[in-house]
Amino acid sequence: VNISILIVAVVIFLLVLHHNFLGLSDFLKRELSDSNPVGLQPIDFIPAVPQRLAYERNDKEISVVIAASDERLGGAIAAMNSIYFHTRSNVVFYIVTLNDTVDHLRQWLSKTALKNLQYRILDFDPRVLEGKVQVDPQKPDTLKPLTFARFYLPTLVPHAEKAIYVDDDVIVQDDILELYNTPLKPGHAAAFSDDCDSTTNKVAVRGAGNQYNYIGFLDYKKETIRKLAMKANTCSFNP
Repeated sequence: VNISILIVAVVIFLLVLHHNFLGLSDFLKRELSDSNPVGLQPIDFIPAVPQRLAYERNDKEISVVIAASDERLGGAIAAMNSIYFHTRSNVVFYIVTLNDTVDHLRQWLSKTALKNLQYRILDFDPRVLEGKVQVDPQKPDTLKPLTFARFYLPTLVPHAEKAIYVDDDVIVQDDILELYNTPLKPGHAAAFSDDCDSTTNKVAVRGAGNQYNYIGFLDYKKETIRKLAMKANTCSFNP
Protein backbone atom coordinates (compact mmCIF):
# COMPACT_ATOMS: atom_id res chain seq x y z
CA VAL A 1 0.00 0.00 0.00
CA ASN A 2 2.82 2.40 0.89
CA ILE A 3 4.54 1.72 -2.41
CA SER A 4 1.29 2.42 -4.32
CA ILE A 5 0.79 5.70 -2.47
CA LEU A 6 4.41 6.70 -3.22
CA ILE A 7 3.99 5.91 -6.92
CA VAL A 8 0.77 7.95 -7.10
CA ALA A 9 2.49 10.88 -5.35
CA VAL A 10 5.43 10.79 -7.80
CA VAL A 11 3.07 10.68 -10.80
CA ILE A 12 1.10 13.68 -9.47
CA PHE A 13 4.38 15.59 -8.87
CA LEU A 14 5.58 14.90 -12.42
CA LEU A 15 2.24 16.00 -13.89
CA VAL A 16 2.36 19.29 -11.95
CA LEU A 17 5.99 19.84 -13.02
CA HIS A 18 5.11 19.16 -16.67
CA HIS A 19 2.20 21.62 -16.50
CA ASN A 20 4.47 24.32 -15.07
CA PHE A 21 7.04 23.79 -17.82
CA LEU A 22 4.34 24.12 -20.49
CA GLY A 23 3.16 27.36 -18.90
CA LEU A 24 6.71 28.75 -18.81
CA SER A 25 7.24 27.80 -22.45
CA ASP A 26 4.06 29.62 -23.53
CA PHE A 27 5.12 32.69 -21.52
CA LEU A 28 8.54 32.81 -23.18
CA LYS A 29 6.99 32.43 -26.64
CA ARG A 30 4.70 35.39 -25.96
CA GLU A 31 7.61 37.47 -24.69
CA LEU A 32 9.69 36.76 -27.79
CA SER A 33 6.82 37.47 -30.17
CA ASP A 34 6.06 40.79 -28.42
CA SER A 35 9.64 41.99 -28.36
CA ASN A 36 11.05 44.20 -31.09
CA PRO A 37 14.86 43.95 -31.08
CA VAL A 38 16.87 46.29 -33.25
CA GLY A 39 17.74 44.45 -36.45
CA LEU A 40 18.70 40.80 -36.16
CA GLN A 41 21.63 41.20 -33.79
CA PRO A 42 22.33 38.77 -30.91
CA ILE A 43 20.58 39.90 -27.75
CA ASP A 44 23.93 40.38 -25.96
CA PHE A 45 24.81 43.19 -28.35
CA ILE A 46 21.55 45.17 -28.16
CA PRO A 47 22.11 48.35 -26.11
CA ALA A 48 19.50 50.57 -24.54
CA VAL A 49 17.89 52.14 -27.60
CA PRO A 50 15.84 55.36 -27.35
CA GLN A 51 12.14 54.56 -27.38
CA ARG A 52 11.41 56.70 -30.45
CA LEU A 53 13.63 54.46 -32.59
CA ALA A 54 11.15 51.61 -32.20
CA TYR A 55 8.67 53.25 -34.55
CA GLU A 56 10.66 55.80 -36.57
CA ARG A 57 12.05 54.83 -39.95
CA ASN A 58 13.80 56.93 -42.56
CA ASP A 59 14.62 55.36 -45.91
CA LYS A 60 16.77 58.24 -47.17
CA GLU A 61 20.34 57.03 -47.50
CA ILE A 62 22.71 58.74 -45.09
CA SER A 63 26.28 58.48 -46.34
CA VAL A 64 28.79 58.28 -43.50
CA VAL A 65 32.47 58.30 -44.42
CA ILE A 66 35.10 57.09 -41.96
CA ALA A 67 38.80 56.37 -42.38
CA ALA A 68 40.02 53.07 -40.95
CA SER A 69 43.77 52.73 -40.62
CA ASP A 70 45.16 49.41 -39.42
CA GLU A 71 46.55 50.79 -36.16
CA ARG A 72 43.26 52.54 -35.31
CA LEU A 73 40.82 49.95 -36.62
CA GLY A 74 39.27 49.32 -33.21
CA GLY A 75 38.34 52.99 -32.89
CA ALA A 76 36.71 53.02 -36.32
CA ILE A 77 34.65 49.93 -35.44
CA ALA A 78 33.55 51.53 -32.17
CA ALA A 79 32.49 54.71 -34.00
CA MET A 80 30.44 52.75 -36.55
CA ASN A 81 28.89 50.64 -33.80
CA SER A 82 27.74 53.76 -31.91
CA ILE A 83 26.12 55.19 -35.04
CA TYR A 84 24.50 51.92 -36.11
CA PHE A 85 22.81 51.18 -32.78
CA HIS A 86 21.43 54.69 -32.26
CA THR A 87 19.52 55.10 -35.50
CA ARG A 88 16.79 53.48 -37.57
CA SER A 89 17.83 55.47 -40.62
CA ASN A 90 19.28 53.93 -43.75
CA VAL A 91 22.94 54.59 -42.94
CA VAL A 92 25.53 53.40 -45.46
CA PHE A 93 29.14 53.49 -44.31
CA TYR A 94 31.93 54.28 -46.76
CA ILE A 95 35.04 52.96 -45.07
CA VAL A 96 38.19 54.46 -46.51
CA THR A 97 41.25 52.35 -45.95
CA LEU A 98 44.50 51.18 -47.46
CA ASN A 99 45.00 47.89 -49.26
CA ASP A 100 46.81 46.18 -46.40
CA THR A 101 43.90 46.77 -44.01
CA VAL A 102 41.00 45.39 -46.08
CA ASP A 103 41.20 41.73 -44.97
CA HIS A 104 41.50 42.66 -41.30
CA LEU A 105 38.57 45.06 -41.64
CA ARG A 106 36.30 42.45 -43.26
CA GLN A 107 36.97 40.07 -40.35
CA TRP A 108 35.94 42.73 -37.84
CA LEU A 109 32.70 43.38 -39.71
CA SER A 110 31.73 39.77 -40.47
CA LYS A 111 32.29 38.27 -37.01
CA THR A 112 30.69 40.89 -34.77
CA ALA A 113 27.26 42.43 -34.18
CA LEU A 114 27.95 44.64 -37.21
CA LYS A 115 27.63 41.80 -39.69
CA ASN A 116 24.37 43.28 -41.07
CA LEU A 117 25.93 46.71 -41.53
CA GLN A 118 25.55 48.37 -44.93
CA TYR A 119 29.00 49.39 -46.06
CA ARG A 120 31.43 49.78 -48.92
CA ILE A 121 35.20 49.56 -48.52
CA LEU A 122 37.05 52.21 -50.51
CA ASP A 123 40.77 51.82 -51.16
CA PHE A 124 42.57 55.15 -50.81
CA ASP A 125 45.53 55.61 -53.16
CA PRO A 126 48.28 57.62 -51.38
CA ARG A 127 49.71 58.62 -54.76
CA VAL A 128 47.00 61.27 -55.12
CA LEU A 129 48.87 63.26 -52.46
CA GLU A 130 52.15 63.44 -54.37
CA GLY A 131 53.28 67.03 -54.75
CA LYS A 132 50.37 68.31 -52.63
CA VAL A 133 51.58 67.66 -49.08
CA GLN A 134 54.77 68.94 -47.52
CA VAL A 135 56.52 66.30 -45.44
CA ASP A 136 58.53 67.38 -42.42
CA PRO A 137 61.92 65.70 -42.98
CA GLN A 138 62.42 65.50 -39.22
CA LYS A 139 59.10 63.69 -38.76
CA PRO A 140 58.45 61.67 -41.93
CA ASP A 141 56.34 59.10 -40.07
CA THR A 142 53.76 61.70 -39.02
CA LEU A 143 52.35 61.84 -42.54
CA LYS A 144 49.32 59.53 -42.58
CA PRO A 145 47.66 59.34 -46.02
CA LEU A 146 44.19 58.65 -44.59
CA THR A 147 44.34 61.97 -42.72
CA PHE A 148 43.62 63.62 -46.08
CA ALA A 149 40.75 61.33 -47.11
CA ARG A 150 38.16 63.84 -45.88
CA PHE A 151 39.23 66.29 -48.60
CA TYR A 152 38.24 63.78 -51.29
CA LEU A 153 34.59 63.32 -50.26
CA PRO A 154 33.22 64.28 -53.71
CA THR A 155 35.37 61.52 -55.22
CA LEU A 156 34.61 58.94 -52.52
CA VAL A 157 30.82 59.39 -52.58
CA PRO A 158 30.10 61.17 -55.89
CA HIS A 159 26.39 60.30 -55.88
CA ALA A 160 25.65 61.70 -52.41
CA GLU A 161 23.89 65.04 -52.04
CA LYS A 162 25.42 65.31 -48.58
CA ALA A 163 27.85 63.17 -46.59
CA ILE A 164 29.03 63.05 -42.99
CA TYR A 165 32.70 62.49 -42.25
CA VAL A 166 33.41 60.96 -38.84
CA ASP A 167 36.79 60.61 -37.18
CA ASP A 168 37.70 57.22 -35.73
CA ASP A 169 37.82 58.60 -32.16
CA VAL A 170 34.18 59.69 -32.10
CA ILE A 171 31.37 57.97 -30.17
CA VAL A 172 27.88 59.00 -31.31
CA GLN A 173 25.27 58.98 -28.54
CA ASP A 174 22.15 60.00 -30.46
CA ASP A 175 20.50 59.57 -33.84
CA ILE A 176 22.87 60.74 -36.59
CA LEU A 177 19.80 61.72 -38.63
CA GLU A 178 19.62 64.95 -36.61
CA LEU A 179 23.16 65.86 -37.68
CA TYR A 180 22.41 64.91 -41.28
CA ASN A 181 19.36 67.22 -41.30
CA THR A 182 21.39 70.20 -40.07
CA PRO A 183 20.92 72.86 -42.78
CA LEU A 184 23.99 74.02 -44.70
CA LYS A 185 24.06 76.93 -47.10
CA PRO A 186 24.76 76.05 -50.76
CA GLY A 187 28.47 75.81 -51.44
CA HIS A 188 29.43 75.34 -47.80
CA ALA A 189 31.63 72.33 -47.16
CA ALA A 190 31.21 72.06 -43.39
CA ALA A 191 29.65 73.46 -40.25
CA PHE A 192 32.08 74.56 -37.55
CA SER A 193 31.71 74.88 -33.79
CA ASP A 194 30.86 78.29 -32.39
CA ASP A 195 32.54 77.49 -29.09
CA CYS A 196 35.89 79.21 -29.48
CA ASP A 197 36.58 78.82 -25.77
CA SER A 198 36.56 75.03 -25.99
CA THR A 199 39.97 73.58 -25.16
CA THR A 200 39.40 70.89 -27.81
CA ASN A 201 39.36 73.59 -30.50
CA LYS A 202 42.68 75.11 -29.50
CA VAL A 203 45.73 73.94 -31.39
CA ALA A 204 49.29 75.11 -30.86
CA VAL A 205 50.55 76.87 -33.98
CA ARG A 206 54.28 77.45 -34.35
CA GLY A 207 55.09 81.09 -33.66
CA ALA A 208 51.50 82.01 -32.85
CA GLY A 209 50.69 80.12 -29.65
CA ASN A 210 47.31 78.49 -29.09
CA GLN A 211 44.98 79.29 -31.95
CA TYR A 212 41.29 78.52 -32.37
CA ASN A 213 40.35 80.55 -35.43
CA TYR A 214 41.14 80.80 -39.14
CA ILE A 215 44.16 83.03 -38.71
CA GLY A 216 45.89 80.18 -36.92
CA PHE A 217 45.61 77.91 -39.97
CA LEU A 218 45.30 80.12 -43.07
CA ASP A 219 47.86 82.47 -44.56
CA TYR A 220 46.01 85.77 -44.91
CA LYS A 221 48.97 87.29 -46.76
CA LYS A 222 47.94 85.24 -49.79
CA GLU A 223 45.46 86.86 -52.18
CA THR A 224 43.58 83.60 -52.75
CA ILE A 225 42.85 83.40 -49.02
CA ARG A 226 41.74 87.03 -48.79
CA LYS A 227 39.36 86.52 -51.73
CA LEU A 228 37.49 83.90 -49.71
CA ALA A 229 36.25 86.77 -47.53
CA MET A 230 36.39 84.70 -44.37
CA LYS A 231 36.89 86.65 -41.17
CA ALA A 232 40.22 85.83 -39.57
CA ASN A 233 38.69 85.48 -36.10
CA THR A 234 36.06 82.95 -37.20
CA CYS A 235 36.00 79.85 -35.01
CA SER A 236 37.77 76.81 -36.48
CA PHE A 237 39.65 73.65 -35.59
CA ASN A 238 42.59 71.69 -36.90
CA PRO A 239 41.19 69.81 -39.96
